[in-house]
Amino acid sequence: MAGQVWTIGAILKWSEQYFAGHGAESPRLDAEVLLSYLLEQKRIYLYVHFDQPLTADELARYRELVKRRAAGEPVAYICGEKEFMGLAFHITPDVLVPQPDTETLVEAAMDRLKGKEAVRVADVCTGSGAIALALAHYLPGASVAATDISPEAIGIAKENAEQLELSARAEFFTGDLLAPLTGKSFDAIVSNPPYIPSAEIAGLPREVRAEPKLALDGGADGLDFYRRLVTESAAILNDGGFFAVECGVTQAGAISEMAKDDFGKTEIVRDLAGKERVVVLWK
Repeated sequence: MAGQVWTIGAILKWSEQYFAGHGAESPRLDAEVLLSYLLEQKRIYLYVHFDQPLTADELARYRELVKRRAAGEPVAYICGEKEFMGLAFHITPDVLVPQPDTETLVEAAMDRLKGKEAVRVADVCTGSGAIALALAHYLPGASVAATDISPEAIGIAKENAEQLELSARAEFFTGDLLAPLTGKSFDAIVSNPPYIPSAEIAGLPREVRAEPKLALDGGADGLDFYRRLVTESAAILNDGGFFAVECGVTQAGAISEMAKDDFGKTEIVRDLAGKERVVVLWK
């Protein structure tokens, strides 16, 4: 990079090629997000100022960001932020990076709660709080209670609630699955639990392996947490309520089968790619 005048356009083109050579799934987007973060500007700024040269200091700092991304560190960890459902969430290596697939879960829950007043929703394995807080944001009549076994994750979720001005309608509890909510009742329970089979963890992309293993490993067949959640959620759901859970693309059938004794109606919701992504169980 030394000895050359690097404009925004030139550095984006170079970064895109560099990231592609290192196996990034979205090399252009990664380059744009990192440069926007460095310059403290929105991505549209990069296109309006395509010919703007970077200073030597900006170039040096950007080079360090590129090195971290090329080494497999998720962009969200580098920037400390990730957009989800149109909201900005603070993200650290203590929590999973919210993914577009999970928006299918939020939208499924929202569709089924729309128009209802004063609903109580529980979010299990909340991580950054993205699911719970998105629901609270888009459903003004909802109050949310979120749990996670990781105290660090709960700390991040509380920060996000404050940042999004949702603390008044959001409670957070440290503990194992639904255990902290014993004695309470809910109109809906949602969860994106760990569901990767243990043997498949080592073969995941580098950036996914950089995320907390505790939030990924679902046991030998990936279904360990569903076995517990199906029974435990039925015990604290109000009549007519539902449990909506994200799952791996081959797991919806098995989850539906294990729910037969505790739930009545079952729905399977597909994501934008047409994959079975969410199971909704009605009590």
